[in-house]
Amino acid sequence: MAQSPEAGFAYHKNRQELHGITVVVTGVSGTTWVGRFHEQNDEGVALKDVGIHDGSAGPLEQWLAQARKFGIRVDERAVLVPSKEVVGIERLV
Repeated sequence: MAQSPEAGFAYHKNRQELHGITVVVTGVSGTTWVGRFHEQNDEGVALKDVGIHDGSAGPLEQWLAQARKFGIRVDERAVLVPSKEVVGIERLV
């Protein structure tokens, strides 16, 4: 693992831009996943330390606001969201 020019940040060669970044993945089924982006390939989007919103945890925007403020409540350590399920990927900011 090499150091990036920005002090304190590890740079992983051959990784996608979002690698290690906390993202929100929106699904066609209405399910939303929040977790650390690992990679995206033909199979889907691989996430680590994932919180899953299926509608039972209240309004999505409230759930996302809590994740931004307090961190992700991890439901699964690793998830592969199938490509056909993925509508969008954005940073959790």
